[in-house]
Amino acid sequence: MARYTGPKVKLSRRVGVPIADIPKHTSKRALNPAGMHGYRGRRLRDYGLRLNEKQKLRYHYHVSEKQFRASLDRATNLRGNTGELLLQLLDRRLDNLVRRTGVVRTIWAARQVVAHGHVLVNGRKVDRPSYQVNVGDVVSFKPRIQKVLRETMETMAGHEVPGWVEFNPSELTGRIVAMPTADQIPFEVNTNLIIEFYR
Repeated sequence: MARYTGPKVKLSRRVGVPIADIPKHTSKRALNPAGMHGYRGRRLRDYGLRLNEKQKLRYHYHVSEKQFRASLDRATNLRGNTGELLLQLLDRRLDNLVRRTGVVRTIWAARQVVAHGHVLVNGRKVDRPSYQVNVGDVVSFKPRIQKVLRETMETMAGHEVPGWVEFNPSELTGRIVAMPTADQIPFEVNTNLIIEFYR
C-alpha cells in the first residue's frame, strides 16, 4: 500500500482544515497558504471542490484511496443515508476510536499503538487499525503501554471525548454506547460532494 510519509502539516494546508487536533495543525499559520503573500491561485472548479472534500476525510482518518473506496461501497450497500453511513464507518475504525479517547495525540500515533498489538477489544488483542467497533464493545490497553498513554493524556488536558464513547481515564477503558453521528467530526464536510466525485 502506498503510504504518505511526508510532512503532515502540508496536508492540512492543502485541504484548508486541520487534519489533526494539535496546535501545529490548528494554528492559523498552518492553514494559510505558504509564502509571504500566500498562494492566490485560481478558484477551484467543480472537480477540484469534490476532490478536496474527499481528501479532507481521507487525510483526517489516514486511509488509502482503496480503503476509502471500500468504505464508500459498503455504505452504499447499507440502508440509509450514504453520506452519514460513510462517516459512521470511518469513525468506528479502531485507530480512530483510540485517537478519540485522547490517549494519543494523532491518528498516526493511534495507528501505531493498534498495529503494535497494545489494544484489546472485549479482552482480545486486535492489531488491525481498520477493525470496526460496535455498540457494546469495550476497548482497553495492555499494561505495558499504559504508562506512556497516561503521560500523553496529561499533555492533552481539556480533550473532549465524543458522546458515543464512555471513557474511564483511571482504568484506560472505553465503551461504545452509541453509533457516531455526522456532527461529531471536528470540521465541516459535504458528503454529497464526495458521493458525486465517484459518480
